[in-house]
Amino acid sequence: MLTVGDKFPDFKLTAVKAGKEGLGGPGKSFTEITESTDAGKWKVVFFWPKDFTFICPTEIAAFGKLAGEFADRDAVLYGVSTDSEFVHLNWRVHNEDIKNLEIPMLADVKRELSTALGILDKAAGVPLRATFIVDPDHTIQWASVNGLNVGRNPQEVLRVLDALQTDELCPCNWTKGEEALKPQELFDKAA
Repeated sequence: MLTVGDKFPDFKLTAVKAGKEGLGGPGKSFTEITESTDAGKWKVVFFWPKDFTFICPTEIAAFGKLAGEFADRDAVLYGVSTDSEFVHLNWRVHNEDIKNLEIPMLADVKRELSTALGILDKAAGVPLRATFIVDPDHTIQWASVNGLNVGRNPQEVLRVLDALQTDELCPCNWTKGEEALKPQELFDKAA
């Protein structure tokens, strides 16, 4: 699996557009997204195993509720599974929790991005619940993976993004607005 310090792979995927405009039908609902889309921004790319399942919509909806907070931090959210853009669109139409999702849903149908990242479950052949925070230079700054049966915590992803953007030393459970560690002050106290 690719991890911190690795370049996020180049990709070109079809996505169901974010927001209500994404539900306009096949001719109006799709857009192409590449690694260069939203250039200069932080990217949070999260994967789920399959559409029309039970845990996935809870995570996707939770990320959706935080979309504005990620945007406030100059970050974009991309949700990805190996289902097609048509399946994504149908799922959104029929699931109230994600119908007006402010996050594009990318279709990695050929499993090229999932394979390049090394996140396909060996037995099921679908992506694990992987999350990547990628800086504006396309370098992975944080990677987390859960098994197929355990949902992740989007609030924790936001907390980690906040910490990464400080470019400081952030202690355990640090949250935005708290002081970062100052090594010299720690050395002075110890002396």
